This record gives sequence, structure tokens and C-alpha cells, in this order.
Amino acid sequence: MTLDAVARRAGVSLATASRALNGTARVREELRQRVRAAADLLGYIPNAHAQALASASSNTVGVICHDVGDPYFAAIAGGVMRAAAEQDVLVMLASTFREPAREIAYVSMLRAQRARAILLIGSGFQNPSWERKLGAELAPYVRSGGRVAVVSRHRGLRADAVLPENRAGATALARALLALGHREFGVLSGPAQLTTVADRLAGFRAGLTESGIVLGPGSVVHGAFTREGGYAAARELLAGPARPTCVFAVTDVMAVGALAAFREAGVRIPEDLSLAGFDDIPLVQELTPPLTTVALPLTAMGQSVISLALREPRGTRSRVLRVGGQVVLRASTAPPPANPPVFAQY
Repeated sequence: MTLDAVARRAGVSLATASRALNGTARVREELRQRVRAAADLLGYIPNAHAQALASASSNTVGVICHDVGDPYFAAIAGGVMRAAAEQDVLVMLASTFREPAREIAYVSMLRAQRARAILLIGSGFQNPSWERKLGAELAPYVRSGGRVAVVSRHRGLRADAVLPENRAGATALARALLALGHREFGVLSGPAQLTTVADRLAGFRAGLTESGIVLGPGSVVHGAFTREGGYAAARELLAGPARPTCVFAVTDVMAVGALAAFREAGVRIPEDLSLAGFDDIPLVQELTPPLTTVALPLTAMGQSVISLALREPRGTRSRVLRVGGQVVLRASTAPPPANPPVFAQY
């Protein structure tokens, strides 16, 4: 069934029928009702792609994240979808699997589909070449009326942003762990080129420095930003020269992998070694023992970023919503043991 048939049935011009159905211009209510009645009678379904071309925008929002299988991204994406559903907005979700080039390719695809907004969820990369390429892809999209909003990145992009206070949260966690009596620390860190990793590691170091504590040789081990990465980094830490009484994993997902590695090696948490993470993904409260972490309102962050993207801009300045984290002490951390075990024995 075509729009032309609907126009003939309603007794109006093709242009009037189009305007009545897509809402791009004013049409008398009597004509609008007549066109819609004809469309319902004939079973006409508007072509969404054609409407997008006509209006220079669709009612679709593209969400690009590193890995939707990661509970951190899943929680934020869930918040986006909940808020989008309330506004009858369709969400298209894509995972880059942490490949920077794939993110740029997805942005290009969403531009071609005339998405109403593009949301970039997750850490940026400390890579000037990538930042220039991404900026070059986004600039014409924004000039044509597209909206861009981001979570957890702020360098090199002019976009509305929801920014968790990664540095401040990690500093507060370091202070809390010091208050338990710990003085020897290990860190399971993600890839150094990720801005979130750099911020959390810098914040944790700053908190330790306030008490004159410096991370020793072999105390910081880098791994993938995944459960498997946390497992491998924990194994490497156990085999290295560091002798921490407390380990900080820069994400909860890495901490989950580390917990498995420590158990496999016979290291008891927290009797032999305390363990802390960052994010407070839903899973960590169900662990044995429950994980100490820095809690972020992940679902609310997702709701906030789409709200920023769909809200009318005010001038040319980007809007930034900073989100604080709260240290939550749970059973995975305790005062250090009187006689810390020697890791080499494991």
C-alpha cells in the first residue's frame, strides 16, 4: 500500500498526506484526521527511512559501548533504554569490543542512518590520532543537527557528558583502605591507554601519597578490562615481587576474575588478602565474600545521558553532569593479618 493510494482515498494531495502522517508541517485537524483514517483503513504503514530523509532525522538513538556483555555497560544501557521507552525512542545498541576503529565505523553508520542522537558509553583512549578521526566523523553530524552525549569520557570531544568522578572515588577508596590499617597495596589495572584506567590509578596513588605510601615495584599489573584480564593480572601479582595485604582492581569485573584466581591459589579473602573494586555492578553483592567497591549509580547515569542528548541545547557550550562515587565497605576487606602469607608459597 502506497502513500499515493492513501492521498486518493482521503481526497487530498500527496504532499498533504505526507505532512499529515509525518508531522513535519501544520495541517488542518480535519485533513489530518481524514488522512489518518484513510491510512488505517488501507493498512498503510509509513516508511521510517523515508520519513527520516524528509525530516533530516529519525527517532532512533544509537548507543555505542565497549562490550554490552560487561555488567557495567549493561547497567548503563539499561538506563538508556528505560528512559528512551518513556519517550517512544528506538535504541540501537552496538559493542566495539574495545576496538577504537570499530567505534568510528559505527559512528559513520549512525550518521548515514540519520540517527537523532549518538551516545558513546565508556572510556576514551589516550590516542591523539583516534581522537582526531572520531572528532572529524562527529563534527559534520553535529553541524547537521545531530546530538552527541558521552559517559566516562571528556577529552577531545565537544559533547554533553555524564562524568563519574573516577579520580575522587579512587582517592576516597585508598583512604578507606588505609583507615583499615593497610600499608602494602597491589593494583590490578586495565590497559594504560584507557582514560578511565589512568584516572582511577592516579586517584588511588594520590590517596596513598597523602599517607606517604608509594606503590612498590611490581605492585601495579596491567591486564584486559575483563574478568579474564583480572584473573590473569591476579596470577601475575601472586608470582611477582610485591607483598600486598590489600589489592585494588580498577573495575569490579576485574575483581571478580581476581577473586577466582586467589581462591584457586589458596589465598583466603579477606583473611589473607583484602580485595576491592570499583563500579558496584549488581553481581558483587552476591559474591562470597561481597566486594568492597566504589558505588556508581549506573542505571541513573544511562538515564541522564539520553536526557542530555534529547534535551534542546543551550548555546554552544557542552553540559557536564559530574557523578560522585560512594565507598561501600563490605566483607572482602578487613584489617591486615598479623602475619601476612608469602605469596610464593602458592
